[in-house]
Amino acid sequence: MLSLKNIEVVYKKVILVLRGVSLDVEEGRVACLLGANGAGKSTVLKAVSGLLRVELGEVTRGHVVFEGRAIEKKDPEEIAQMGIRQVIEGRRLYTHLTTEENLRMGAYLNRDRSDVKRRMEQIYGYFPRLKLLGNKVSGYLSGGEQQMMVIGRSLMARPRILMLDEPSLGLAPLVVGEIFEIVRRINEDERIGILLVEQNALAALGVSSYAYVMENGRVVLDGPSEKVRENEDVKEFYLGLSGVGKKKSYRDVKHYKRRKRWLG
Repeated sequence: MLSLKNIEVVYKKVILVLRGVSLDVEEGRVACLLGANGAGKSTVLKAVSGLLRVELGEVTRGHVVFEGRAIEKKDPEEIAQMGIRQVIEGRRLYTHLTTEENLRMGAYLNRDRSDVKRRMEQIYGYFPRLKLLGNKVSGYLSGGEQQMMVIGRSLMARPRILMLDEPSLGLAPLVVGEIFEIVRRINEDERIGILLVEQNALAALGVSSYAYVMENGRVVLDGPSEKVRENEDVKEFYLGLSGVGKKKSYRDVKHYKRRKRWLG
């Protein structure tokens, strides 16, 4: 449904960020993209959504293909109208609007009021807490509630591809578990493709069917999520476990020399 074919991304005409990245998101499946800060994960999402140019970036080689059409040169609003929605890292919201008003902003192109109302009820089915907070100014919501709201706002547009950028960022473990369980339900109920960018590798691998691992602007490993989760390198560098299951310190993981077979 969505394919990145050997793309390169350059910022400000000189900074090469992505180097020959290829990945696929199948219809009705969740694919996750793992990697440390600075690996290029968010840049991948912006290459798809068309937001690169806002930051003086561009796809200089390769293609982003959605349902057989190259979209890397299209404007963000045109890509959004095609059914691709990105939930940007950091819970971007209209802080002066209420929760309900924020959600309705996701359906601003839909002139059918009855359909918008039905969709609101569906979103409240995924996020019952938001219904209780409908009249509360969104800037006063907790981090978890805001994350639920921005995901719900994107769902109001009935997307065909949903891209989530670090949905667990800054959230308590119990809230993270709740968010990922909802992501699983959305995928099962809506049958939309989801591309999930996440540093919480354990949570991402648990909800996805296929995984890609990025380092320094390249995809260095990919495969079914279950197999990636059992990879010894992934256990050490992203799950923080040694080969015998002993927890390693972050410093040990951070400075551990990568195995040569990762560099191919």
